Amino acid sequence: MKPTLRYEKTLWKQGLAHVAGIDEVGRGALAGPVFVSAVIFPSKLPKIRELSDIRDSKLISAKKRERLVPIIKSTALDWAYGKATVSEINHTGIVKATLMAMRRAVKALKQVDFVLVDAFHIPYLSGISRKKQLAVKKGDERCFTIAAASILAKVHRDKLMVKLGKRYPPYRLERHKGYGTLLHRQAIMKFGPQHFHRKTFIRKFLSYDTIHES
Repeated sequence: MKPTLRYEKTLWKQGLAHVAGIDEVGRGALAGPVFVSAVIFPSKLPKIRELSDIRDSKLISAKKRERLVPIIKSTALDWAYGKATVSEINHTGIVKATLMAMRRAVKALKQVDFVLVDAFHIPYLSGISRKKQLAVKKGDERCFTIAAASILAKVHRDKLMVKLGKRYPPYRLERHKGYGTLLHRQAIMKFGPQHFHRKTFIRKFLSYDTIHES
């Protein structure tokens, strides 16, 4: 499925020039933070061929995602990141932590008239009421701006996990980016969880009887 500007164009016609697309990455991982990106495109997008390559970040290669990042950033009116740390995820739970990261991303934007967000609304969003939000089901597949946000968030988080992987080679974070692959689960079983692991997630995936705290 190719994302379109259908939602954005409807809002632009209403005079809402600053329409932000929001998406998160890393919500289901066993390790690392949750990252959120927010992107605002101009209503008159330049005709850049590469923009037609924008898709849900999960549906395109890592090389293509990395090529698209500078194009998205240079084309956008504004863009920003928000993050929730592993400590915050452990303390508040993944849902609240993800919403926290979303609020931080939106707050970092200079001006926002309306928010398009993948799947669900963002409560307690300063200056943006529920009426100024639209939760788009499968938004990263259907909505152009949300798809662009998913690419920025994915590349940003992946780079962080690759750096972390270099510091902790036994966990092979550069391979799985902190998700619950067999390789990752086996490393946790052998070496124990580290500070970058989400303890509440690990309890669901693995028996704590067989994991020593590190």
